[in-house]
Amino acid sequence: MRYKALALDLDGTTLVGDDLPQANKLALQRASQAGYEIIVATARWLPMAQRVANQICRHSVAIACSGAQVHDSLEAEDIFDVRLPTDFAEELFEVCNHNRCIATVTVSERVLLKLDGEPDPEAMEEVMQWVPKLVLHEQDLPRIAAIQGSKVCEIIKNDLKDKYADTVNIFDSIGPTGKLVLTITGKAASKGAALQAACDHLEIDPKQVIAFGDAENDLAMFRLAGASVAMGQAHDEVKQAADYVSAPNYEDGVAQAVEIVLREGRLP
Repeated sequence: MRYKALALDLDGTTLVGDDLPQANKLALQRASQAGYEIIVATARWLPMAQRVANQICRHSVAIACSGAQVHDSLEAEDIFDVRLPTDFAEELFEVCNHNRCIATVTVSERVLLKLDGEPDPEAMEEVMQWVPKLVLHEQDLPRIAAIQGSKVCEIIKNDLKDKYADTVNIFDSIGPTGKLVLTITGKAASKGAALQAACDHLEIDPKQVIAFGDAENDLAMFRLAGASVAMGQAHDEVKQAADYVSAPNYEDGVAQAVEIVLREGRLP
């Protein structure tokens, strides 16, 4: 089967920290020029996904918020949108408000940042808003919450994970600084479900997609896609699930795999 699209996780895969390495950028630009759809698939918010994608090509579809949102930039509309359930969000906010943590919560048009002490406004992205306390608005439920802090993450895992197992996804992931981040979305949200929605919108068979990733929340893409590439520094379970293991992200693992696909039309 001829591949038609590349689905790319960002943190720990396509990016090194917040930067898109030149080798990855050039390889992905060549893939776009060769006719491959480039689908960015990230746990981060939409503007971040769009900013990276815009360095590669004039993209149409991006997966953001760990699969809770799929956005068509050309038509300026969401084609997939999943929110956290109200009862869970209420308890999550209560835990975060009573414990030291860094909580990044993405709602419709804003990214709420809760941490002790007001951050430097110049270090904040335009869409971000610092809040001393998380307040739930039922008309604008979160798409995703990313939580840092060993104590608060332990509380969430011990007190909330099993209780809401039927309605909420709670994954360990690695943030751009290399620290553990608890990534939380509604149950219907996954990079696999989002990739299916993106493929339906683009009229592409998911088996014509090569998925790239390094973490647990990328496995749903791996299962759906026709082929999968894990980064060399990924967890063992991710590497075992992949069809091909490339170099680590900090050694241009994406570029190395993309160059093979462009040259051979397939992975080894």
